[in-house]
This record gives sequence, structure tokens and C-alpha cells, in this order.
Amino acid sequence: MKTGTGPRARRSSRDATRQKLFQAAVTLIAEQGFSSTTVEEIAERAGVAKGTVYYNFASKTVLFEELLRHGVELLTADLRQAADTATEAGGSRVDALDAMIRAGLVFIDRYPAFTQLYVAELWRTNRAWNSTLMVVRQEAVAVVETVLREGVAEGELSDEIDIPLTAAALVGMVLVAALDWKAFQPERSLDDVHGALSLLLQGRVGGRHRPSA
Repeated sequence: MKTGTGPRARRSSRDATRQKLFQAAVTLIAEQGFSSTTVEEIAERAGVAKGTVYYNFASKTVLFEELLRHGVELLTADLRQAADTATEAGGSRVDALDAMIRAGLVFIDRYPAFTQLYVAELWRTNRAWNSTLMVVRQEAVAVVETVLREGVAEGELSDEIDIPLTAAALVGMVLVAALDWKAFQPERSLDDVHGALSLLLQGRVGGRHRPSA
């Protein structure tokens, strides 16, 4: 029986190679920085020839730019799916926001090195990939903005909410809290961290207050 050698098989093989290169690059750059990481080291860590790196990416800079794009697009897809699943199950918009918080924590728990790089790069303005990073960041924030707008339109959330800033704040809250969790409170479970952030969401965005005595 012949093995697959058609366009689909070649595409699958190339995707697998790119995933290896992404993983190698994000691990090395997290360990020693972008400038100190060489293409040779990335190839060695990925278990491929140096020429394979250049076959898939024109340069180390392009590789890192595509890595950032790929990672944030994965996060965005996870956030969107979480919100859609919560809504389809009959949940409120706050439930959808809460589901996105959990999805963000799951993503960060799975890809801590990528998240560390992403947050660090957000603060740098002199990188070749800065414009790409801003575009994909906005795509992630826009998913949260959509749910907030729907909540305001349906009367579930206050119409005084600054939607763009609140969306950015929620994404930022998850990123910073998760990095703090991984670095300084690793003994805490994902459920524990999600529970703490969920209470914050319910109290500050959902507007639910403790009943008076």
C-alpha cells in the first residue's frame, strides 16, 4: 500500500515541521533571549537541518514573527470557542466572559513559555514584528469586546462600561494573573486560580453584590 505523497500529505508534513520549529524557538528564546538564540540552535533543538529552518522561514526574525502570530491566533480561537460554547449552552454574557477567562488560563498553563514571550514583547516598540503583534493582539481583544457589546445591548451589563478598555483589562488580568500563578504560586490549581478570577469578574463586571445584612 502506498503512503501518502500528495499535496495533503506534504502540507501535513510541513505543518508538523513548523510546529517543531515553533516549539524549539519559543523554548530557546524564553531561556536565553532572541538575540542570543541562533538559527543553528533552533534547528538542533527541533531535530532538523539548518536549511529546513530557512526553507520554512526566510529568517529568524520571520520565524519569531510567525510564532507570535500563530500563538495569539490559537489563543483567539480558544477564547472564541469558549464564548460560543457558553452561549450555546444557554449561559449569560458574563458566563461567556467567565468561560473565556478559563480558556485563557488553560492556554497559558499549556504554553507558559509562549505567554512569557508574548507579554514581554508587548512592551517593546522597536521590534520588526511590532505591527504584527499589535494586529493579532487586537484580534484577541476583539473577541472579548464582542461579548461585552452584546451584554450591554441586551441590558445584562452596564452601558457605562468602556468596552475597549474593559476588554483589554480582562485579557491583561488573565495574562498577568496567570504568569504570577506560574512563577510565584505554582502549587495552586487551575481551578483555584479560575475561581479567584471568576469572583472578581462576577463582582466587578456582572454587578452582583453581596446582599445587605
